[in-house]
Amino acid sequence: MARDVKKGEAAKKRATRVRFKLRGTTERPRLSVFRSNKNIFAQIVDDSKGVTLTAASTLDKGFRTKQGDPFTKATARDVGKRIAERAQEMQIKKVVFDRGPYLFHGKVKALADGAREAGLDF
Repeated sequence: MARDVKKGEAAKKRATRVRFKLRGTTERPRLSVFRSNKNIFAQIVDDSKGVTLTAASTLDKGFRTKQGDPFTKATARDVGKRIAERAQEMQIKKVVFDRGPYLFHGKVKALADGAREAGLDF
């Protein structure tokens, strides 16, 4: 008999497996990525305090020309650059990258490359 896996359960298990190995500290916070079909979100989290330090997404004001346009690798790269700029304003230079349940390719990789280009170290 096949197991009935509810829709989001496999993704939650993957995210938990990845996050089990990662912990964001005050010296090296966690850069967490969430991707939906229309948007991508990145936030820098200090797990020791349980606080989100800064965030960026495709929903930020003035980011896209038309709301509801699907995001591309180029916009994901821009979100990575924006989160890196906001992190550097807070004197954050090193982070731990948390890809969550997503594979490290495509738009998630583009976000990471954009953050690296703008000066984040991970």
